[in-house]
Amino acid sequence: MRKIFLLFLIWLPLITLAQVQNGWWNADRSALGIAPAPENERRAVVQIYTARAYGWRGNFAIHPWISIKEKDAPNFTTFEVVGFSSQQGTPVIRKRNTAPDLRWYGNDPEIILDIRGEAAQDMIPNIQKAIKSYPYPETYRLFPGPNSNTFISYIMRNTPGIYIELPPHAIGKDWIGKAQLFGVTESGTGAQFSLFGLFGITVGLAEGIEINILGLSFGIDFWMPAIKLPFIGRLGFKDRPVFEKAEAKESQTSNEESDSWKKSIFQK
Repeated sequence: MRKIFLLFLIWLPLITLAQVQNGWWNADRSALGIAPAPENERRAVVQIYTARAYGWRGNFAIHPWISIKEKDAPNFTTFEVVGFSSQQGTPVIRKRNTAPDLRWYGNDPEIILDIRGEAAQDMIPNIQKAIKSYPYPETYRLFPGPNSNTFISYIMRNTPGIYIELPPHAIGKDWIGKAQLFGVTESGTGAQFSLFGLFGITVGLAEGIEINILGLSFGIDFWMPAIKLPFIGRLGFKDRPVFEKAEAKESQTSNEESDSWKKSIFQK
């Protein structure tokens, strides 16, 4: 027993030191260098990023954020939902003006949407409106939502021109609006049924077919062929928007035509 106690006394400081050295406050938050510098890109920009969540959560889920820059703006503005301090009444929607492509506490971000020019400038007011109307500005629940994925999903559902979806391991993305049973998919190209983000089914041009079981998404993407799995993400082709001309930086006319079709059918 004495030996065990002595070993404990020896190892306890070492374990504590390792935890301090590897704590979130020491994690890498540097920019990856994939976002344009505002002084070089004068046009409006809309970007959505995802990265593996910090710590043990990264084995299961991702954290997303959206960054916008209006025409000739000197910096990006990034919006995300963070659960830290939410139990003390701190608003969960966080706003920062740093580089949009910062590593998420050691995990490299991946850009899933990059729209620039007039299409982005037209999109920004709708994004700002969606942020203000987000139903859960002071609520954060890791599972099944609302959380950081719910926030970005809500913006995507309420912003015409975003023809892409969050990855399948974005737990919380299936919490629709104010816990509605039915809604338009994130890309606006399909429909979704969800029971409080725990059970549901999604069918859409961009999404393919997804089944949600206890917050975990399984599915098949036919647009960019891939199998969708929880924890892992996509196995297959990398996802991309279904309307390439809306994603392109120059074609406002095509973007407006696509939005008109989208609104008439899905009323996004």
